[in-house]
Amino acid sequence: MTQKAGLTHIRASGEAHMVDVGGKAETERTAIAEGAVTMQAATLKMILEGNAKKGDVLGTARIAGIMAAKKAHELIPLCHPLLLTKVSVDIEADEALPGLRVKALARVTGKTGVEMEALTAASVACLTIYDMAKAVDRGMVITGVRLVEKTGGKSGDYRASKG
Repeated sequence: MTQKAGLTHIRASGEAHMVDVGGKAETERTAIAEGAVTMQAATLKMILEGNAKKGDVLGTARIAGIMAAKKAHELIPLCHPLLLTKVSVDIEADEALPGLRVKALARVTGKTGVEMEALTAASVACLTIYDMAKAVDRGMVITGVRLVEKTGGKSGDYRASKG
C-alpha cells in the first residue's frame, strides 16, 4: 500500500483510496475560501434591492453554502465526513467588479482539514447566486474560487498570496 510521492490519496499502482486519519491527533482546524460572481451592474442593483423574482439571493446563497459545506463528503469521493463546529458564508457587493464576493469559513476539531468544506461552501454559494439571477443575466461569471487560508494540522498553516 505504498503511495506516489506527495499524493496521499493515490497508491503506487494508481488506485485512489481514502486516507486513514485514525492515528492523527485531533486539533482545531480552520479554512477560509473565496469566490466571486461578476455580473452586469443592473443585475447587482436588482439583487441588492431585493427584487430578484426567485427571492432573497444573498440569504439563499448563504444558506446554500452552509448546507454544501456539511455535505462536502457526499460530493467529493475521498473527502472524510466531519463534525463541523462552525460554517459561515459572507457575501459582499463589489461595485468595481461589478458583482458579489463570497467568503466561506469552515472549522472543526478533528483529524483532518476543512479546506474542501470551505471551498464547497464558497462554490455552491456562487452557483446559487448564478441560479437565482440567471433569468436576467446569463453572462454572469463565477471566478476566483480558491483557498485563502488554512490553520491547524500536521502540514501547518497556509495563507494565499494577495491577488
